[in-house]
Amino acid sequence: MSQVIINDHEVDVVIAALQSDLTTFMEEWRTVFSRFHLIIVKDPNLKEELKIPGGFNVDIYTKADIDKVVGLSSGTTISFSGYSCRYFGYLMSRKKYIISIDDDCTPAKDSNGGMIDAASQHIVNLQTPATPFFFNTLYDPYCKGADFVRGYPFSLRTGVDCGLSCGLWLNLADYDAPTQALKPTLRNTRYVDAVLTVPTRAMLPVSGINIAFNSELVGPALIPAFRLTKEGNVRWETVEDIWTGMCVKVVCDHLRVGVKSGLPYVWRQERGNAVESLKKEWEGVKLMEDVVPFFQSVRLSEAAVTAEDCVSEIAAAVKEHLGGSSPMFATAADAMLEWIKLWKRVRSP
Repeated sequence: MSQVIINDHEVDVVIAALQSDLTTFMEEWRTVFSRFHLIIVKDPNLKEELKIPGGFNVDIYTKADIDKVVGLSSGTTISFSGYSCRYFGYLMSRKKYIISIDDDCTPAKDSNGGMIDAASQHIVNLQTPATPFFFNTLYDPYCKGADFVRGYPFSLRTGVDCGLSCGLWLNLADYDAPTQALKPTLRNTRYVDAVLTVPTRAMLPVSGINIAFNSELVGPALIPAFRLTKEGNVRWETVEDIWTGMCVKVVCDHLRVGVKSGLPYVWRQERGNAVESLKKEWEGVKLMEDVVPFFQSVRLSEAAVTAEDCVSEIAAAVKEHLGGSSPMFATAADAMLEWIKLWKRVRSP
């Protein structure tokens, strides 16, 4: 593995709190989280007080904080309810690297039974180059025991900056509601010791369960924009992170920044009912048939030189090409533009 020096003071860990008692969750992660500054955002719909054990460097944000920062205008198109509350943590962070771990996940173990330090692996992924322009068949060439394969152009071996690290999970995999309802006992038990750079122009379904990103490069592109009519609060009832993932991938491709997928793993617990959630998510499943081709085809102008510029151009394209097919797309485009204004206002020096 490439030599990486992790500066703990450059890292924020953002946790979306959808349950009030975080004691067990925090204790499971103590050896990992205690090194870093934590941002815990309480779901605005959660009524109970949060229970958080001592010994952590943590800032907690509630509905009152969200209202104060965002404003109480009823005309806002941005929602921070449910899992979307994590985006408020992204907004409030001032660190270069942001790691997002959901509160229904615990540390996983590797094939030797050792606990996986998800935070460190994410930072390694972000600090070592990505190779999006030519696929290396021996996985990440910067990992220990690997290198570039025969025929890989030397002109591309320096790679590019990595903007997004997408971790995986064991136990309850991130299947959609139809798949989970059809195969209720299906679990992911395969630990694959590998990291891959996602090729340029290839889309992927990013999940906010276990990710990290370089906020300076792509922070504004992680957007709480797309919400279903019957949006719910559990994983099967939302596609906001799927939309966000395609937005950030388009931004990364345009800015020549990489996206990695693979290690680190977390262990994901059970939450929700797939059959009941199917009633809410099915609308999103159908809409993806229009969304994916759109993101595959969208191209940005040379004038877009920052993540903020890119998101603004994507929003305009969404309104032009998708806005007429469903009001949800027009609302998403408005939310994207509102998010960029909010990001600039809150994050300005």
